[in-house]
Amino acid sequence: MPELVVTALLAPSRLSLKLLRAFMWSLVFSVALVAAAVYGCIAFTHVLCRPRRGCCGRRRSACPACLSDPSLGEHGFLNLQSSGLRLHYVSAGQGNGPLMLFLHGFPENWFSWRYQLREFQSRFHVVAVDLRGYGPSDAPRDVDCYTIDLLLVDIKDVILGLGYSKCILVAHDWGALLAWHFSIYYPSLVERMVVVSGAPMSVYQDYSLHHISQFFRSHYMFLFQLPWLPEKLLSMSDFQILKTALTHHKTGIPRLTPNELEAFLYNFSQPGGLTGPLNYYRNLFRNFPLEPQELATPTLLLWGEKDTYLEQGLVEAISSRFVPGRLEAHILPGMGHWIPQSNPQEMHQYMWAFLQDLLD
Repeated sequence: MPELVVTALLAPSRLSLKLLRAFMWSLVFSVALVAAAVYGCIAFTHVLCRPRRGCCGRRRSACPACLSDPSLGEHGFLNLQSSGLRLHYVSAGQGNGPLMLFLHGFPENWFSWRYQLREFQSRFHVVAVDLRGYGPSDAPRDVDCYTIDLLLVDIKDVILGLGYSKCILVAHDWGALLAWHFSIYYPSLVERMVVVSGAPMSVYQDYSLHHISQFFRSHYMFLFQLPWLPEKLLSMSDFQILKTALTHHKTGIPRLTPNELEAFLYNFSQPGGLTGPLNYYRNLFRNFPLEPQELATPTLLLWGEKDTYLEQGLVEAISSRFVPGRLEAHILPGMGHWIPQSNPQEMHQYMWAFLQDLLD
């Protein structure tokens, strides 16, 4: 068929897709402006209530002692083959078994896996990485450096760079989103997955279009589409919005000590420390609309019954995309979003049972 004819036949579909994306972006930025107004009021209220903290975040000069706890493992850096970036990681139990690679979420870092690093180092080589843009890892400034495709290549380079051909991937929140995609595009590198509080983006997209309440739970991600303003609002009154997210008595991480809180705030307080993590969100809508994808990697999915940010209905939506028999899903009563830190013992019990056959 002549190329001109093919182009003419495809023109209506291409135009429809462009119009759909234009409508989507206009809607996203409209909601982003509303979210900015709401978060602006919250941020300025914090400043008025705590005037001594001022309108900017205080830069931390000393690294919290808990980030150097030797029981968690040894610190190292890995130069990635594809991008040349240098990522920071903490490793323990080398030589004790298969690679167990941990991917954190936002606003977290490798330290969010402290309980799991201690628990599993006796039978696995456990590695918790600071994803690009986080902590001491390299943090390119350009938004285009944080696309899903590039982040997935980072994970591949970490696995191969550590000398392994496959791993057990354990992920939470944003790390979970990356893990789902990684299992689709690099299935040979993933032996098992443990996913906590996170859905594949295509599932999240379809579910949210039919359940507008999920959009309200994720309102913050619309704010993060804007340039520079989210960084400013999150840092006001010495990062009070982030502090509240992590320590709130109902929705935060229970029993988080002041020193542990500083372990998360330390790197965010450095110049440009928030831009890299927020650039993840600024790429969320780049490939909209997403096609449904079948999931096949043997996976343990843990979900908090009282998750503030993600509805329980997403678990059933995820299950519907799986090859039968490959997913073990549990909704944990009374638990929230931060299961690896808030309920590590329960998480560990499910993980040991799920991985037992690999150890026999």
